Amino acid sequence: MISFPYKVPALKVVQPLGIFYVAVLPARLLLDVAYSDVLSASIKKDSVGYELTGTQRLPQPKRLQPIAEFINRTDSAFPNSIILAANFRKEDGLIEDDDLGNADSDSQSHTMWTIEDRGDRECCFLTIPTREKLAAIIDGQHRLFAFAEAHAERLEMELICSIFLDLPKPFQAQLFATINSTQKPVDKSLTYELFGYNLEEESEEFWSPDKLAVFLARKLGTEDGSPLKGRIVIAPKKDVALEQLGAEANWKVSTAVVVEGIMRLFTSNPKRDSAALLDVTRQKRNEIAEYRKDNSPLRKAYIASEDVVIYKMTFNYLKACEAIFWEKAEKGSFITKTIGVQALFDILRSKAAGAYQSRDISFKRFYELLLPAAEIDFASDYFRNASGSGRTAIRKAIEEKIS
Repeated sequence: MISFPYKVPALKVVQPLGIFYVAVLPARLLLDVAYSDVLSASIKKDSVGYELTGTQRLPQPKRLQPIAEFINRTDSAFPNSIILAANFRKEDGLIEDDDLGNADSDSQSHTMWTIEDRGDRECCFLTIPTREKLAAIIDGQHRLFAFAEAHAERLEMELICSIFLDLPKPFQAQLFATINSTQKPVDKSLTYELFGYNLEEESEEFWSPDKLAVFLARKLGTEDGSPLKGRIVIAPKKDVALEQLGAEANWKVSTAVVVEGIMRLFTSNPKRDSAALLDVTRQKRNEIAEYRKDNSPLRKAYIASEDVVIYKMTFNYLKACEAIFWEKAEKGSFITKTIGVQALFDILRSKAAGAYQSRDISFKRFYELLLPAAEIDFASDYFRNASGSGRTAIRKAIEEKIS
């Protein structure tokens, strides 16, 4: 049996898409913590071996037995890597977060996969805290799940894994499509079903919440005048090197933080929304309005495809954050680090409904809203000592001033 937390050395790899880590993990552990949108493994009631669920939707279930037979051979080998996207909950497709800002952090279980990066690329360590299924398989599902059909002793076989932390779902789809299309023709409907994305250009009215959030995050990261221009990178939300950048003048924040912050404005369950948009036939956003109840503040704007409103509100709010907090932030200020940006998105989420209903999403509105909190010293030891609950501490400090 695997004991948790599980800590293993990892190699940091920096490529144009972003940062990922290469680690060696046993098949048994991967069956515990990994899943695909079509398949999952669980320990049998007698604690001997695994059983698979969801095989009726597996693209090629007949492939498992031949692979299992190969795994059982004395000369079996898998030199190619399994690609994982960690920290995504299977239930709702949201990025797992140990400090959501709406609960007592001390009462929460810490489940996120994390990297200890000391700045030396050969001294990274990956920690997997629990066996909770938070690793989505981008590539290699047949290879991995065939171990459930193989001899029990083969569960100890080591497998190379390329692990992305907090990689937004549209980028997972992009990787899946690119990897498979370069090896053999890909059934576009398969990519569409597995990830909720097609490979062709599509009208915005069909966009799923995460696809829209990625699009808006890209605009914020590239548009002239945006306070986040050049500051959004694809990297783990809790990457130490990224956090250190937050202490410099040219601070940066991960794509996952911005995408998640935007997406929570208009959905509480992006996975169910994606499923509704693909139910039987492709649906437009306005056709899923009654599919389920969602109290997200900008839900009506999303359903009505008012993407310009969502973007302009977010843009103006972040401009106000820049004017009040970021421009004068001292070196080491937590308001420019991951927890600070997350806390500011939490504030926007709590104020977005009122701004939308009043039809006032101006910079002036948000500037005046946040101004009473301008004198808070986010570099103080109070926020440093808050540790894992830092996001909550920052959010509450601002709320006390602006309420």
